[in-house]
Amino acid sequence: MKSQLKVRIGFGLGTRSEVKNPSDLGELAKNLERLGFDSLWFSERVAGSSLDPLVLMSWIAARTRKLKFGPSIMVLPGRNPVILAKSLASLDVISEGRLLPAFGLGAADTAEHQAFGVEREDRAPWFNEALPLMRRLWEEDRVTHTGQRFSLEGVRVLPKPIQSPLEIWLGGLAPSELRRAGRLGDGWLPSFCTPDDVADGIPIIDEHAEAAGRPIIDREHFGSLIVYTSDGSMPEQIAQAVRKRRPELDPRQVVVQGHQGLENRIKEFIDAGASKFILVPYIEPDDWLMELESLAEATLELQT
Repeated sequence: MKSQLKVRIGFGLGTRSEVKNPSDLGELAKNLERLGFDSLWFSERVAGSSLDPLVLMSWIAARTRKLKFGPSIMVLPGRNPVILAKSLASLDVISEGRLLPAFGLGAADTAEHQAFGVEREDRAPWFNEALPLMRRLWEEDRVTHTGQRFSLEGVRVLPKPIQSPLEIWLGGLAPSELRRAGRLGDGWLPSFCTPDDVADGIPIIDEHAEAAGRPIIDREHFGSLIVYTSDGSMPEQIAQAVRKRRPELDPRQVVVQGHQGLENRIKEFIDAGASKFILVPYIEPDDWLMELESLAEATLELQT
């Protein structure tokens, strides 16, 4: 029995991704679109090898017609909200409404904190002021604002995004991140999580949305980023990363081994209340077309 929710399956490039040949990225996007995947997502790691997601999204927008795209997840603290609001609105316009913005505080990594120039303890206050300000810039003609970090008088961002409202996805599993998703988000997209995490997190998010006087998040706007290995292996490097991040879990609970295991895991997430998925290969294949065709065969029948 198919889910009553609109199940959508996207594909993501992780923080370890290296685009050595731009033509390969173009073929990846075209094949994702041809095969029927919903979206393509780009991780952000300033101090890593992956390319800048804003640049990549602009590049993809010009080479596809239906494929949606987004960052997973873009760091907000340290960025000027007016300039970022302008860039993202422009992306939504040139793509005719295909942008899926997703934000977070950033990785728990000293090099990343230094790159953005925001101390760890100041990331949440920055985020909490910047995100509502970006919404206003997208929705209001002119914005006047006086806050701890930003002061604006009659500032406007044009053109406005095609999508109105431009819905914002937030990541994270920590209690503070669930509270923030309820107060500020339109969707929730955690990673390194289990179906039980999603089932437990949704009512907490609802509770904090109601406490903030907001409508609860649309039931269509819960998802998960799922890391998988194509060959069914569990490389020790990713196992160690899971143990460090989620020491209470067996790595197999959050990293899917093999394409066939993805179907069952996605079904478990659907039963937990999620319907939007990003599939991220831990090790990128030598043959992208073969990888995507196999992935499509294993998962796309679940789309509704």
